[in-house]
Amino acid sequence: MCYKAYGSGKEDSPLCDVPGFENCRMKLLRHVSFVDCPGHDILMATMLNGAAIMDGALLLIAANESCPQPQTSEHLAAVEIMRLQHIIILQNKVDLIQENVAINQHEAIQKFIQGTVADGAPVIPVSAQLKYNIDVLMRIRGGVAGGSILKGVLKVNQFIEVRPGIVVKDESGNIKCTPIYSRIVSLFAEQNELQFAVPGGLIGVGTTMDPTLTRADRLVGQVLGEVGSLPEVFVELEVNFFLLRRLLGVRTKGTERQGKVTKLAKAEILMLNIGSMSTGARVVAVKNDLAKLQLTSPVCTSKGEKIALSRRVEKHWRLIGWGQIQAGITLDVPPCPI
Repeated sequence: MCYKAYGSGKEDSPLCDVPGFENCRMKLLRHVSFVDCPGHDILMATMLNGAAIMDGALLLIAANESCPQPQTSEHLAAVEIMRLQHIIILQNKVDLIQENVAINQHEAIQKFIQGTVADGAPVIPVSAQLKYNIDVLMRIRGGVAGGSILKGVLKVNQFIEVRPGIVVKDESGNIKCTPIYSRIVSLFAEQNELQFAVPGGLIGVGTTMDPTLTRADRLVGQVLGEVGSLPEVFVELEVNFFLLRRLLGVRTKGTERQGKVTKLAKAEILMLNIGSMSTGARVVAVKNDLAKLQLTSPVCTSKGEKIALSRRVEKHWRLIGWGQIQAGITLDVPPCPI
């Protein structure tokens, strides 16, 4: 299993233990880890990075506003790109509006999600301030509690590899990477010390590596896993891409109409979100729905991985579509010296 580091802009990850009764005895039903994604339009890339580690999503819609708001459309598109199947929609602030207004907005929400990955998802009217219907949310089992497929386990004293690791350019300008090898000395979830960790939620991994390597978010986007089990490191990608019909989350000047997404152009600079990694990319070639992208930073990823495509629009990076990695150029990675 690959464990990815990321920066969320808000580094807290509240945990929630959901109790219940079985045979008249209290029992832990679920353990949920929350990642708070920013909703502001200029933090879309950060939101996509946070979504990379999620199993499901709570899509929050304010009941005292029209639906959909620009960022709501953009976030739902991101949910589809990140292949999140477990979704619950929260119609919040129902205490601030009349019943008929809430019913009308509920119908607007149903129309908005029709034909999307959220079609059929439960829509729960809630009031966060008054804690109205929060108990109903906690009882829904098919929503965010999908759970990760167990593909690997991290254990204390296990030897690990971090890719791409240390990235440098030689005298000829060629990029080289050297993976970081280390040993796990501790595992933590919040204040809880663990002997092993499975995929899902945020895990603090204590290692024997030089602490200077982790300063200033230098390992954000790096992939950690068992030695020899990690994907290849790419410096160029060939992707099969799909563009959105209209630019989400942006209103054109003087109107409420959303602008059309123009085709990719050769030499254009894009921003890619690949898992929890953000990197720039220059469009080298475009033919039909295939594009060749030269990365500004090497990325540890796999063929078949989905990526989000963003373009610079009015000084901000805006989501314009998504792609799937078909092939690419990889770096030669030195073998483990141990």
